[in-house]
Amino acid sequence: MYSFQELKRAAKAPPAGTAYRLAVLGNSATQMLSTAIKGYGALRGIPLKVLDVDYNQIDQQLLDPQSETYRFAPNGVLLYLASEKLYEEFMDMLSSQRPRFAELYRDKLLRYWELIDRHCGCDILQFGFVEIEDRAFGNYSCKVETSFTYQMRKLGYLMQEEESRHGNIYPVDLSAIQNRIGRGAFFSRHMYYASKLTIAIPALPEVAKQVVDIIRARQGKGMKCIVLDLDNTLWGGVIGDDGMGGIEIGELGRGHVFTNFQRWLKQLKERGLLLAVCSKNDDCTAREPFEKHPEMVLRLEDISLFVANWEDKASNIAHIQKALNLGMDSFVFLDDNAFERNLVRSLLPEVTVPELPEDPAQYLDFLQRENLFEAASFSEEDSQRTKQYRAEFARQTSRQQFATIDEYLRGLMMVGSARPFDELHYARIAQLTQRSNQFNLRTVRYTEEEIARIAKSEEYVTRYFTLQDKFGDHGLVSVVILKRENPETASIDTWLMSCRVLKRGMEEFVVNGLVTAAKEAGIQILKGEYIPTKKNAMVEHLYVDMGFTPVGENQYILTCEGYQPKHTYIIEAGSEKNEQGNML
Repeated sequence: MYSFQELKRAAKAPPAGTAYRLAVLGNSATQMLSTAIKGYGALRGIPLKVLDVDYNQIDQQLLDPQSETYRFAPNGVLLYLASEKLYEEFMDMLSSQRPRFAELYRDKLLRYWELIDRHCGCDILQFGFVEIEDRAFGNYSCKVETSFTYQMRKLGYLMQEEESRHGNIYPVDLSAIQNRIGRGAFFSRHMYYASKLTIAIPALPEVAKQVVDIIRARQGKGMKCIVLDLDNTLWGGVIGDDGMGGIEIGELGRGHVFTNFQRWLKQLKERGLLLAVCSKNDDCTAREPFEKHPEMVLRLEDISLFVANWEDKASNIAHIQKALNLGMDSFVFLDDNAFERNLVRSLLPEVTVPELPEDPAQYLDFLQRENLFEAASFSEEDSQRTKQYRAEFARQTSRQQFATIDEYLRGLMMVGSARPFDELHYARIAQLTQRSNQFNLRTVRYTEEEIARIAKSEEYVTRYFTLQDKFGDHGLVSVVILKRENPETASIDTWLMSCRVLKRGMEEFVVNGLVTAAKEAGIQILKGEYIPTKKNAMVEHLYVDMGFTPVGENQYILTCEGYQPKHTYIIEAGSEKNEQGNML
């Protein structure tokens, strides 16, 4: 963890690259917090431009349409209502008003969110509330409705409920930080009385990290795959030497350490992260505990790709990366062996390699504290990701049985669909905009609430695309948003696709679908734009390949009238096509 002085020095450098614009509003002094956030972003490669609004000016800033905050045009607004200030307001209330304190502050925050949505439509990073030991009733405070403790815990619960209903709200859990480092390290009463600073200097790097982690995830830079060593990482001992009966796993002794670690990894897998194995071992020996040990939590079906051989781990991770078709910077490698960690750091510097503690009992606390797996969204489809990748490997194996790619694609029996955005899929659509980097023509990020507004607006024409084949369901794999410029012309605001369905006719299926959608909406001209990034070079020539005409640098146009549908073996759900994939 960086010190505040390191963050302060880093914050002096101008942002390198396109900066995320963050406005910080608080009811306490936030200058040092803003400095820490900007500095942490600079050290993590997340350029930030931070507006630190004057002390306790939240209402004035959010109620005035011409305020400094709105003129700043932020990508995100950070709201911090310090518990210490709320305590003073609570104590100044009449006793008869105190039972309504939680509802009153919930309503105040909802008004703030509505104002920000109306004027900015941006991310809202909502700081949570730390607990203060109000010992007016001692432990009995927990059941006295007029106590501050009771009301703040109630407020926390009410805000969690509201945050779950708003897709553009990103909670920052200050209480978790205070619990971890202690109240004495988080809050200094001397500094509060002297300068209205409610987060002590030693705690600022911890808080800044959480804020930058959220922004990083919001920009699609989150981790997607955890590559796991086995011996002394997933279980105690060496399976090749100790055998099934000798490894430590289960509820007894040191085995409990590894069982709980596996439980946490399984939770991450169910959240949507991929698990892969990279072990120096004979393949059959390495698989045996997953197949036969009764106390293993993780099973083979939880592992997207299993690599066990005697090659060096850097080469094997490169193989895993290529097979999964994910960016190398989205990989985390966990290994108890310092030599293996250093090798991977040296040869694959983009991979995140945590320095695991020597004591396995510390693995879980250490990794949870590192917060490597911050999420900006979650959808039910995430829980199916491992199943989808395992089905993909079955497809690749099947590919080897066919003489030509056409025979293979025809044999997949692919069925696709194109549908307007609907409420059921808002979360997944927003998630794809936030996480897709390679096949993404303009790399525009949207929150769930923004997707809902777009879906309901006559200014836009929307389509999401799904794909399934004989091996399984890929789910929602592509998103297109058309924005009207006039009744007959629309620009392609967003066109993105999951890389796992590349080169099987989905690109053609999507362009056919978006032209159909445009015609149905009375649109005759489609205008496309390619905005280059470090990661989306694969789609540099997509518009030309799909029949668009270049009209300027990275600008393209297509006339819908007379468009000839592209050949694809994907059959549209609910329709019939001939063997060549053309409509009958």
